[in-house]
Amino acid sequence: MPYSIKVEGDKYAKAFGRDLPLSLKDSVNLCRALKGMKLDDAKDFLEDVIKKKRAVPYFRYLDSISHRHGIGPGRYPVKEAKHILKVLENAEANAENKDLDTDSLYIMHIAAHKGRVFKTYTPRAYGRATEIRRDRVHIEVILEERVPEEE
Repeated sequence: MPYSIKVEGDKYAKAFGRDLPLSLKDSVNLCRALKGMKLDDAKDFLEDVIKKKRAVPYFRYLDSISHRHGIGPGRYPVKEAKHILKVLENAEANAENKDLDTDSLYIMHIAAHKGRVFKTYTPRAYGRATEIRRDRVHIEVILEERVPEEE
């Protein structure tokens, strides 16, 4: 599966998380909150979400989402934060392998896409069966090295 945007050059590092057992709706909102952040700030933000110190502001799928102080509707998607943190660490390792400066890395692109659906069946009473659907999510990250401008 290719990335949704094409970048060329030696100042980019990419990582992809495939078929992660996450909620698509929570992943979309978390990716929107992370886009454009500096890599170190994004990792700190995700660790705070895992500890439930900072909430993720929600912009989509807002039905019955409680408001949080200072940000409006938001939640603490801990499971999604753990998986996205791993993907960000993979992208950082790829950047180190390409000899990029990890202190000047920014999240240029991060997105969540719908993955495969695994279907299984569980037996029920009177000879029936119920379908169990396990949805998966793909996470893609592209980091960009931005050189600070000297004045």
